[in-house]
Amino acid sequence: MSSNDPGHGNSVASWTTVTIIMVAFALGTWFFWADQSTLVWASSALIPIALIVGWVLKKAGYGVGGSKTKSH
Repeated sequence: MSSNDPGHGNSVASWTTVTIIMVAFALGTWFFWADQSTLVWASSALIPIALIVGWVLKKAGYGVGGSKTKSH
């Protein structure tokens, strides 16, 4: 394995961001089929929130190569 490997997002920040986005899409899909348009829009609002959470975690040192991540 090369020492220049970026880790491909294997960090707390990326996993948290992706998990929130996946939950938002799953909820949005469920609410769409349940004909709950207000909740569809509410779940879509989780996506920018997930991106902000990921950015904050990265700045806090939980991103790839961050000070609070374990080195591989």
